[in-house]
Amino acid sequence: MMRSSMRLSVLAVAVGLACGAAQAAEVEVLHWWTSGGEAKSVAELKKMLEAKGDTWKDFAVAGGAGENAMTVLKSRVVSGNPPVAAQIKGPSIQEWGAEGVLANIDATASAEKWDQLLPPGVATIMKYKGHYVAAPVNVHRVNWMWANPEVFKKAGVAIPKTWDEFEKAADKIQKAGFIAVAHGGQPWQDFTIFETVVLGVGGPAFYKKSLVDLDQASLNSPTMVKAFETFGKIHKYVDKDSPNRDWNLATAMVINGKAAMQFMGDWAKGEFTAAGKVPGKDFICAPAPGTDKGYTFNVDSFVMFKQSNPEVAKGQADLAAAIMSPEFQEVFNLNKGSIPVRLGMKMDKFDDCAKRSSNDFVATSKSGGLVPSIAHGMAVPSATAGAMQDVVTQFFNGTGMSPKQAAEKLASAAKTK
Repeated sequence: MMRSSMRLSVLAVAVGLACGAAQAAEVEVLHWWTSGGEAKSVAELKKMLEAKGDTWKDFAVAGGAGENAMTVLKSRVVSGNPPVAAQIKGPSIQEWGAEGVLANIDATASAEKWDQLLPPGVATIMKYKGHYVAAPVNVHRVNWMWANPEVFKKAGVAIPKTWDEFEKAADKIQKAGFIAVAHGGQPWQDFTIFETVVLGVGGPAFYKKSLVDLDQASLNSPTMVKAFETFGKIHKYVDKDSPNRDWNLATAMVINGKAAMQFMGDWAKGEFTAAGKVPGKDFICAPAPGTDKGYTFNVDSFVMFKQSNPEVAKGQADLAAAIMSPEFQEVFNLNKGSIPVRLGMKMDKFDDCAKRSSNDFVATSKSGGLVPSIAHGMAVPSATAGAMQDVVTQFFNGTGMSPKQAAEKLASAAKTK
């Protein structure tokens, strides 16, 4: 993130294309959705925007899960030439807001009734100092467990609903000759499982205090020690070839009946559907043990940058409205495997896993069980999350750290800024 000295008083923007007395806004959109269903969805958004009389200028930067795009974005903003909109999420929205370069889109949000259409926990992330500066696209649920029912049947065990049941089932699955947990030994995947365990062991309120509020007493508590103990037990059910395995290859192990289950967000569902598998029959999607009352979310969004040209600002408002429209919310999420962030959407075209996710999303938004994923950049600044992730990975990979020592180190890492 840029330092305050880099703040710009005037932002240069792309001018609209003249057409007689009227001008069509050229809306430049920075994103990294360049493959498969994502590219189809971007094309649909372009179509919707251009139907409003605006011109879409694609600014796609592939690779690095968005890291490459952020590098390009920083250079563009520093040079005084930001795009109209950029794909940014989580606490990064607040960091950009602090630089004074984001546009206030309250008028669009008010006209479209976003405060009524978004859960408060999501709406807050889309705002800077109480004002909307970003439009949310979707919701990914992170605390899923993906299971192969045939493997469980052969091992003679039921799908676990608690961590105690998990351990007993995993032992029997291993004895039956299968890998209990398909996992990719990469830090972000370790952290994904860890946050799910914290949610399952401590519940949503504890998760929020420890992994979102970074409350030192919670991070150092017996509950966190128990979470590390539970998390550590999972490692013995992971195969020796796990290190550096990509998440989709771990998913393939479940699909092919080599492994019983995987703890991963709902993007894993795309791998099952691409393989022609049917939810409820060929695979089971269920909340990870102990997390049925909680929902860790990952929300993609587009941040709007200040514009000096009123025509471009109008195009920006059109884009924000299109992103939150029922039509785009449906087509994008059908392609992406996620669910609409907009409440009250019809789910007729979505599969059973998405319907379960949507129902739980609504229920937890009312109960207080809806919490942001720390592993996927939604809860705390990236430097803090990175320091905490390092502790989790070191512990998981057997460096001799006890659960109590791990909790102490996690609390210390949470102070990183």
